[in-house]
Amino acid sequence: MVKIGLISDTHSHFDERMRVFLDPVDQVWHAGDIGNIELLTDLQQFKPITAVFGNIDGSDIRHIIPEVQIFEVEQVKIVMMHIGGYPGRYEPKAKNLLLTERPQIFVSGHSHILKVMYDKQLQCLHLNPGAAGIYGFHKKRTMLRFKIDGSNISDLEIWEKEK
Repeated sequence: MVKIGLISDTHSHFDERMRVFLDPVDQVWHAGDIGNIELLTDLQQFKPITAVFGNIDGSDIRHIIPEVQIFEVEQVKIVMMHIGGYPGRYEPKAKNLLLTERPQIFVSGHSHILKVMYDKQLQCLHLNPGAAGIYGFHKKRTMLRFKIDGSNISDLEIWEKEK
């Protein structure tokens, strides 16, 4: 069993409340808009991290973090990208990847809106953790935490704080 913390759109912000929520997880996934290399380094020292770059991330981050991550945890295949859309409204690149890769989880960020949706057509769970940072139009800061055990995805928790 692996405990996952899922964040996005930190925009250079990672505070103690976020650290407390993510402390029990085994690894952190970051769905882009990290913000700066110092935050990425801090996250890497905190927990093992799998990340993609977002549209605000500079060349320093883009040189070491890919645009798309395709990976497996336990027996679950994951596709992660920053700008991906959601079921019924996928970005074209995301839709092509989903049709080709057939993951069980698709992670995206960018919208600053938390979404957890199951795509029945693709048999894929879409996760967008919203925005954990303090910059942007969102009113609430959000993150997700869940478990993967074999092929089972369970115990989804939402962290929500006022901005």
